[in-house]
Amino acid sequence: MSCPRCGAQVRKPDLMHSEWRCDNCGDVPPFHVAEHINADIVESMLRRQAVSGEGGRVPFWCPWPLPAGWMVTGIGWAGDDRRGVRASALACSGPEPLGGGPADVMLIAEQPGVGLGTRFAGIPGIDPGYLIAEALADPGGHPGPHAKIKAAGHPTPLWCVKSPEDRSAYVSEAKGMWLYAVAWPASAGYFLAEHVVLHDLSEGVPSELVYGAPSPCLHGKA
Repeated sequence: MSCPRCGAQVRKPDLMHSEWRCDNCGDVPPFHVAEHINADIVESMLRRQAVSGEGGRVPFWCPWPLPAGWMVTGIGWAGDDRRGVRASALACSGPEPLGGGPADVMLIAEQPGVGLGTRFAGIPGIDPGYLIAEALADPGGHPGPHAKIKAAGHPTPLWCVKSPEDRSAYVSEAKGMWLYAVAWPASAGYFLAEHVVLHDLSEGVPSELVYGAPSPCLHGKA
């Protein structure tokens, strides 16, 4: 288990501390990553999910239907048995939309204050609200959302934020929580232009979902 904000190892609660903690970031919900991925592991992880008193059930977003050649290649969550799931992450892999080779896309949903999304997006801070506000307030910037998807049946705008050159990162809100879409390499962000529809796996896992070898995204690529 690791820190959702910096990736460092976390310490368990003990007699002196009631929360999991990171030496760098303080109290944090621990981030767990499944070493492998298949239908049984997804179902097992979803069973761990519990409604938290701090913001409600966190969705596990998955593109569905998956674009041609794409597979689910990883899943993770931040939280503990006491507070429930605070953030979720799902990785998909497939051919880069522009034909340049393999690509990875990670979808993250989180309650405010977790910091998992900003870590993988490579942007400062814990929550992205200020970046969305800056994009909306920039008179010389893009006149509208940089991408549009559908999440849980609702049209959802995405805003591209400045990230390291090896990736592209988009942020938004869905089901009252932060939504991040991070793509490697940066040009794989065009994945989001392919009429992406996100389905919450906690509402049902499609039996036709295809799984592939674990993506490096959730295992330290960021």
